[in-house]
Amino acid sequence: MSQAIATARLPAPDSLSLAEQVAQMVVVRASGHLFDHEIRYPAWEADQATLTRCVKELGVGGVILLGGSAAEVGLKTQALQNQARIPLLIAADVEEGVGQRFSGATWFPPPMALSAVADRNLDTALAAAEAFGAATAAEALAIGLNWVLVPTVDINNNPDNPVINLRAFGSSLERVCALTQAFLRGVQTQPVLSAAKHFPGHGDTAIDSHLELPVLPHDRDRLSQFELVPFQHAIAAGTDAIITAHLRIPALDARHPATLSPPILTGLLRQQLGFDGLIVTDALIMGAITNAYGPYEAAVLAVEAGVDVLLMPSDPEGVIAAVVEAVNRGRLTPERILASVERLWRAKQKAAPALLPDGAGHAWEHLPPPPVQLNALAQPATRRLAADILIAAMTVQGQVAPCAAAAPGDNLVLVDDIVGCRFLDRTAAAIAWPQSHHYQLKLIDTQGCIQWPQAQGLRPSLVQIFVRGNPFRGSAALIHLATTWLDALRESDCLWGAIIYGSPYALEQLRPHLGETPYGFTYGQMPLAQSLILPALLPDLTATLSREFTD
Repeated sequence: MSQAIATARLPAPDSLSLAEQVAQMVVVRASGHLFDHEIRYPAWEADQATLTRCVKELGVGGVILLGGSAAEVGLKTQALQNQARIPLLIAADVEEGVGQRFSGATWFPPPMALSAVADRNLDTALAAAEAFGAATAAEALAIGLNWVLVPTVDINNNPDNPVINLRAFGSSLERVCALTQAFLRGVQTQPVLSAAKHFPGHGDTAIDSHLELPVLPHDRDRLSQFELVPFQHAIAAGTDAIITAHLRIPALDARHPATLSPPILTGLLRQQLGFDGLIVTDALIMGAITNAYGPYEAAVLAVEAGVDVLLMPSDPEGVIAAVVEAVNRGRLTPERILASVERLWRAKQKAAPALLPDGAGHAWEHLPPPPVQLNALAQPATRRLAADILIAAMTVQGQVAPCAAAAPGDNLVLVDDIVGCRFLDRTAAAIAWPQSHHYQLKLIDTQGCIQWPQAQGLRPSLVQIFVRGNPFRGSAALIHLATTWLDALRESDCLWGAIIYGSPYALEQLRPHLGETPYGFTYGQMPLAQSLILPALLPDLTATLSREFTD
């Protein structure tokens, strides 16, 4: 595609009004579902009428989608692009592949699984990271997404971190840098934008920035030698955007959090590190920002600090008006806004093959591409890659015996919130496989299905614990519930086996409560991870579920 054709729908930035320029800096959140009655988070996600108004009337620059099926998202992205006068950036947080957010696509294990693979073979891990990035970009493109908000390049060196956790490539500086660059090489095989996050480093925190503002107490030398290094590698690898961290770093700015800090975003990131791509706020609905600044002042401060993209403001129209007013009052200059729009135009030009049809000949001679490229979604090779990463990263110690049909045991499944659980249904391996070995389901969560062990009612049990970093609530309640059950079962000689799905930090906490019990650990929680680890710990000659991923 020629550059002239690729930019045909991008007017000169200075031909837009001030309000139109500011609107291009706004990315609104919406559900991937097509119908309003299926929206899961109505306080955060625009309904169809509001979204249409944001795109057609306000002229926002982008949309971030969450939830729905891959097919729905394909239809939705196509409709949104048709509504927009200027091509949209359509983004998603797909740290575990497109299937993490949109059903039907491939759901990969969390990035930290690659660090476990690297512990055994670094070359294998680097190849897997590159293939993971390429698969994520290809599946995103297949459903109309042109911006993947990955990779997370924070170094998760704080086991108590509730918000980064498994989203990081690990706790080692060298490991995170190497896997970051490999993953970005993969993403760059497609005309899809990337975004490294959360600058200048969110790994060594223990407070959830969705709720409160964490403080990073390190001095400049420590930041330069540790937290900042993966971002330098991401910049060198060509990341298109960098997403800010909602945290305060007194050594760099005693007054403002990083998202709102000119010394951090303009002084450090732009000038010292030389980054000239998009600087993007983390979600502006998060408590770390809104609690102290409110939606409008936060947006103006962010632009003052050097931000190009205002991600997920609670009131897009009000935020546009606030930034326009700041320019009219002289608090911001028109040149500052124009510089951000020019960066956005460069990003949209890069993603143009994903936005615009081939310009050869006349438009009426070409059928539009289908909204979903089915031959790029959940293909056997991609699912095999996800399975290979899961297998290479999982741990199995010992084997669990089946129960007799005449004396069944319990399949004790512990989760944080069963109502919001995507990975457990009647056919999921965590339920079906133990049932075929005469373990009967007992489902417990920390919300409405809380049960505590009663000594007189305990039977031989397989305990399956789905636990990982959980924004907004943490995992302490689930860990406490799990340790109580494990201790009671072990003291009664009824703990026959255990599987921990998700967090290696949770495994470390739970391991002393297992004793010599056979156990397994996998980074994944999705049905594919279940179908791989259960036959290894609770074997069966048919082992049909263990081959599910090749079907």
